[in-house]
Amino acid sequence: MIQEVSGDIILTKAQAVAHGVAPGDHFDHGLALVLREKWPAMVKDFRHYAQQCHPKPGELWEWGGVGGVRIFNLLTQGEHGHGGKPGPATEATVNHCLRRLRHELDKGEIKSIALPKLATGVGGLEWEKVKALVHQHLGDLSIPVFVYTTYHAGVQADEKGA
Repeated sequence: MIQEVSGDIILTKAQAVAHGVAPGDHFDHGLALVLREKWPAMVKDFRHYAQQCHPKPGELWEWGGVGGVRIFNLLTQGEHGHGGKPGPATEATVNHCLRRLRHELDKGEIKSIALPKLATGVGGLEWEKVKALVHQHLGDLSIPVFVYTTYHAGVQADEKGA
């Protein structure tokens, strides 16, 4: 059950957060930066994972932190390009990431999840195309899926069922 909400995703009551990154991401823009500031251990662990496993776009890396926080890092963007910047996202990589996320959510351990408008910032995709993929892969889940469509700093969204 997808609910579009407005607010600050970092204040979500959802059990997990999913967001888009690139292999070797520096976590220095947007939501990734906020997550890095809140959970610096996640970025350290991601860098270790990336050095060991050489992840490719379309994959997913899950991180669990103190207090039960769960972050799904969806590799929606391509390899880093010039100047250490992430490459663009593609509909194909977003599709693969959402398919993998659905597989993880079908295990039943996660009871609610929040995500931003994936791959529309640094990734450069149009929200309407990504939204269709989100609904295709996550629309029939029985758990609450909170999609943060409008950002309001410091405002907790009205998340029904979190």
